[in-house]
Amino acid sequence: MAHKEPASTYLDARYSHPTAVAEDWADAVTRLTEAEIFWLSTVRPDGRPHVTPLLTVWSRDALYFSSGERERKVMNLRENREVVLTTGANALNEGQDLVVEGEAVLETDDARLRELAAMWERKYGSVWHFDVKDGAFVGAEGPALVFGVTPRTAFGFAKSPYSQTRWRFA
Repeated sequence: MAHKEPASTYLDARYSHPTAVAEDWADAVTRLTEAEIFWLSTVRPDGRPHVTPLLTVWSRDALYFSSGERERKVMNLRENREVVLTTGANALNEGQDLVVEGEAVLETDDARLRELAAMWERKYGSVWHFDVKDGAFVGAEGPALVFGVTPRTAFGFAKSPYSQTRWRFA
């Protein structure tokens, strides 16, 4: 599947083993697509951070997540749409951690939401089935808003050998 290439890729030698090379964005996209759990960081209106685990799907060069409209993360997004999504391996010497920075943009197009709902169900199973109505997912717990985050900057932290790659997008 084609994807948007970063405008720049940079290996930060300060945090990388001498033999490390910059990670390929296509490999990062594969990991973003396959990862099951992400951590979303938002900022509360009073400036305090808020972090919560959630599920995502990768589509059209963006990570999508959903949330009930009265949940803390949505209340935070009303004031500040800048977010960080992270995923990775909970191990010191293996795997790679990924960090995606960008703006959470509300998706309300019903046709697009139906595509995303089908992706959610394929990835996570029928327990994550959503219908779509009035610009939102509708499930057992009521309506859920859907947000897309197109990476502005992303980081890959490899652990064997250690390296830090930064991808920036135009």
